[in-house]
Amino acid sequence: MKYQRRITLPGRILAGLSCLLLVCVSSVALSQDTLEWVTLGSDYAHTRYLPADEITPQNFAELEEAWVWDGASFNSASGRSTPSFVDGKIITVAGPRRYVVALDARSGETLWSYVEPKTFRWEYSMRKDYGKGVTIGEVNGRKVVYITSPAFFLTALDLETGHPLEGFGSPVPIDGFPDTGVVDLLADLGHPYDPYNGIPLETGYITASSPPIIVNGTIIVGNSAEQGYNQSRIENIPGDILAYDAATGEFKWKFNVIPRPGEYGHETWENDAWQWTGDVSSWAPLSADQELGLVFIPTNSATVDFFGGFRPGDNLFAASLLALHAETGERAWHFQMIHHDIWNYDTPTAPVLLDVNIDGRDVPIVAQATKQAFVYAFNRATGEPLWPIVERPVPASRVPGEKLATTQPVPTKPAPFDLQGLSVDDLVDFTPELRQRAIEAVADFEIGPMFTAPLHYDNDLGKRAALWCPGGGGGTNIGGPAAADPDNGILFVTSSTGCTARILGPGAEADTRWAQPTGSTFADYAVVRSTSPGRIDGIPITKPPYSRIVAIDMNTGDNLWTIPVGETPDAIANNPLLAGVDIGNTGSGAKATMVVTENMLIYSGRTGDGTPHLFAVDKLTGEELARVEAPGISRYGMMTYVLDGHQYVMLQTGPTLTTMALPGTYAPGGGDH
Repeated sequence: MKYQRRITLPGRILAGLSCLLLVCVSSVALSQDTLEWVTLGSDYAHTRYLPADEITPQNFAELEEAWVWDGASFNSASGRSTPSFVDGKIITVAGPRRYVVALDARSGETLWSYVEPKTFRWEYSMRKDYGKGVTIGEVNGRKVVYITSPAFFLTALDLETGHPLEGFGSPVPIDGFPDTGVVDLLADLGHPYDPYNGIPLETGYITASSPPIIVNGTIIVGNSAEQGYNQSRIENIPGDILAYDAATGEFKWKFNVIPRPGEYGHETWENDAWQWTGDVSSWAPLSADQELGLVFIPTNSATVDFFGGFRPGDNLFAASLLALHAETGERAWHFQMIHHDIWNYDTPTAPVLLDVNIDGRDVPIVAQATKQAFVYAFNRATGEPLWPIVERPVPASRVPGEKLATTQPVPTKPAPFDLQGLSVDDLVDFTPELRQRAIEAVADFEIGPMFTAPLHYDNDLGKRAALWCPGGGGGTNIGGPAAADPDNGILFVTSSTGCTARILGPGAEADTRWAQPTGSTFADYAVVRSTSPGRIDGIPITKPPYSRIVAIDMNTGDNLWTIPVGETPDAIANNPLLAGVDIGNTGSGAKATMVVTENMLIYSGRTGDGTPHLFAVDKLTGEELARVEAPGISRYGMMTYVLDGHQYVMLQTGPTLTTMALPGTYAPGGGDH
């Protein structure tokens, strides 16, 4: 049986009901007529897969809007959330206050909402509207919704009523907070803090942008920090991983993401930087293997993107994949994907878990897609790479005081899924004139292989900046989480081609850009501005496709197919510079949001004139099977569910949730909030 396959056997349901928490039935349908989407990734493996089959390639074009929920009253904007569907309810988070909202899944009617009181901790958070979703468990026969807030509180709510869970956590000494149902996560990080204001900004700051995850009765909490490209001072706090009893909120353990003296990896922090620098947060969603009792945690990079001269060494466990024992917090294994990151190559999406067959052996795997356009793949029980990962030499930095790692880990399989590095051969070549103009556009930039290092102004090359590819925008990134087909062991990765050029200058100069920076000591260098070679009259300077979906057979590590996302924008296709030139389908340039079902891959994209569509794709070949116009582009959070025997596809259309279904599915009576 493939990992986390959803089934409808009554025996499995009865077994799940005996569990303390929902983790035992996280992937189990409640009946033949119901298929639940339990986590923001559908299951704990983050496959974004559901074995629903009412919607087929034959009827796909008949999909129509069923109901719309408008989050305007919650000031919802970003759309960076994937709702869950449990017990007939849609549960999501909305707006910068990160309201938790429960909707009737048949009509979209709002059933209840909960919001945390305001604090300075909330006000300062740079991740307010990026909640991504919720986690759902079960305590004493009651379904419970868990969230982490921008102010860094963990809250447990009764699924039926939205009331804070009795007996969970302890009172928070701030007016307006409930007497129960809340854990103040700052209390267990080990830094002095004020309940309302949080940790002094001179020391650092922490927030949350993804929900926690439950593993066999333990709830594990990730975190987030100020974006590294907005930092100019070297002090911060580590994003240590916290764990609690999911029934009581009792603190269980803390894992130090920056190792203390005597801990594994401590020697990778030279200059005693472990004492005062930080970040290394886990802002992307987490995944878990309930049977192994492991939680898989992708981590952010260390303080200050693009310069790390004050923190020499490889800097474990930054830019890594961590496998921790959920019960104890002990490290099972880890892999650092970037040594001493200065490219903003933090890991932006959840790891995906699959069971595959490699050379006749059944292997439980975890696959991590990255900004640098690699998929790093491991035996999730042991941490052994599925295929060799080799250390390859990379360029040195020209920035005074910077000491980069001399090598970086490069997978031999799977192949890179997007552009890496930049040379003249990668520049647009639709016509000789365009090629020449592209060469001229990059002439003021240092270009080269992957891991070309950033430059400071007044550098000895006389260049405006270094231009490295992929840039901090990916490769893959937040808006396009990977998806998977657990039946066939296929990983679907979406990416867009893009490069980054950040100009470094004195930290004191960079510091003037921010009203309330964290830390107290200026870095020697930090980002003072961004630059770009731009486009050529609206045409990207690199060859297409500008965005794509790549299907990877994780049984072999081979790419099955690659398709562009959507269609070439009319503004490019009809550009006078391309008159008479057949450029094919370049893709829209935007990443896809994806859902995998029993019979297809569904993704959200645009046609050439900008019209939002849903596309149905054959999972094995990449062939387009059908398309249908959609009310809007789904931002990050497309999902699907089955209720009363009918399948719905839900789009996170910015501030609204738009649900589509086949004709006759929707019974009017609910609808807009």
